[in-house]
Amino acid sequence: MTMDPTKVISGRFGKLFDADGKWLTNVTTVNATVEFEKEDIMVAGTRWIGKKITGISGSGDFTGYLVTSELIERIGQGTDDTKSALVTELIYSVSDPDNGGTYRVRLKGVTFDSIPLITSEVGSMVENEFPFTFTGYQIMDQLRNN
Repeated sequence: MTMDPTKVISGRFGKLFDADGKWLTNVTTVNATVEFEKEDIMVAGTRWIGKKITGISGSGDFTGYLVTSELIERIGQGTDDTKSALVTELIYSVSDPDNGGTYRVRLKGVTFDSIPLITSEVGSMVENEFPFTFTGYQIMDQLRNN
């Protein structure tokens, strides 16, 4: 069976939401990956080295136009010795009308790696990058062949 090219999801329809369900309308790119840590396992009778998963980690980033400083301020609460660091969730959703389906992923235990205080270039829109790690995920809506 040949793939129907109209069913390919367009990132133009992607949306990122914060833990309160607020759409982060200024976000232009989103990436999140789960990586497996593996240890080599020496197997008798073969040159092949086996692999055993011994750990899992999640990391990602998103980029967005600077419209407000709200998120920067929330991340910055971790620099105040009287406050705890921000631990939150992010939800990514994409619904392309040509596909007819929705893909939605919840990232759990999100903590940010840095605070983008100044990112500016003359003649360009100001965009900030927010690298983060996470400690779990849930695929909330799955894409399937129609």
